Amino acid sequence: MLGERDAINVKMAAPGFWDNQETAQSQVEALKRLNATLKPLEELAAGGEELEVLVELSEEDETGATELEAAEAVGTLRPKLGQLELRAMMSDPDDRSGAFVQIQAGEGGTDSSDWAGMLLRRYARWSEQRGFDSEMLEYSEADEAGIRSATIAIRGAYAYGYLRGEIGNHRLIRISPFDAAGRRHTSFAAVDVTPEVDEELEIEINFESDVREDTYRASGAGGQHVNKTDSAIRLTHLATSVVVQCQSQRSQHKNRAQARKMLAAKLHQIEVEKRNAELAAKRGQKSKIGFGGQTVRNYVLHPEQYVKDARTGLKVGNPQPVLDGGLDPFIEEFLRWSMGQSSRPAAAASDEAS
Repeated sequence: MLGERDAINVKMAAPGFWDNQETAQSQVEALKRLNATLKPLEELAAGGEELEVLVELSEEDETGATELEAAEAVGTLRPKLGQLELRAMMSDPDDRSGAFVQIQAGEGGTDSSDWAGMLLRRYARWSEQRGFDSEMLEYSEADEAGIRSATIAIRGAYAYGYLRGEIGNHRLIRISPFDAAGRRHTSFAAVDVTPEVDEELEIEINFESDVREDTYRASGAGGQHVNKTDSAIRLTHLATSVVVQCQSQRSQHKNRAQARKMLAAKLHQIEVEKRNAELAAKRGQKSKIGFGGQTVRNYVLHPEQYVKDARTGLKVGNPQPVLDGGLDPFIEEFLRWSMGQSSRPAAAASDEAS
């Protein structure tokens, strides 16, 4: 990694580096990802060396002041070590990538479309809190409230690694704000997350024969038209029935390029999962969005108030911070849980799943 970072720095210092904006930006993003991995390691190593010196000095310091300083240094290093442990759990090359997060309303009518909109807002806030960049790629507004579906790109170091545990059905139980009788409703929305794969990744797609392209008029939140022409692009991969949409740009050409990148990411993810029988089985039989489907997390606002992950068992008693982007406890617990799952014998995991 150090050699890779040095090579990128040499390229960036060379004359004409910014002549090709697209290539240059790709190198800058690669450097950011490398620094996100290497800097914590370098900081921890430097802190460890400083701590070693303090420990040696404390043996000769009868006042105890150096010992206290060493204890403070340990307190500073501990959270950094925790973050590195999380990074170690994200060892797949795709984990370092940005992420495409797709949200789709399920059973529950207006309540479910409103719930899908709440999830979209939640992921956008999580991205902002982490200092990541986000871009709305596709947005289909529902008739009364919320969204039918949306796709948001979240770009930052390890965005996909952090968010891959969000894949699945999310269930909300609350008193419906759309029910005049004030009854309790159960709503569902599905979340899918795919890595934003490198454009240089070799995914063979014949866009002339293997993909159907449809154009439509883009619209934004509140029914606003992004463009008066059919600039939005929908691509359907005929062999797999994978569908992606993009309407973020006024240019049809730019939307087509982004949609093709999203499709390549989806197909790449399918190929990766084919190499893992368990993941392939889960994705090959996509869970129904609603009752009877596989729910990964429950959000209960009435009569009790809590959020509980169906896989890890983690439960928190105040849903609002989670809905406002406070996902990190669930992300970290899922990473630890998935490490435990991957280390178990396949037969045991299969028996439990059945």
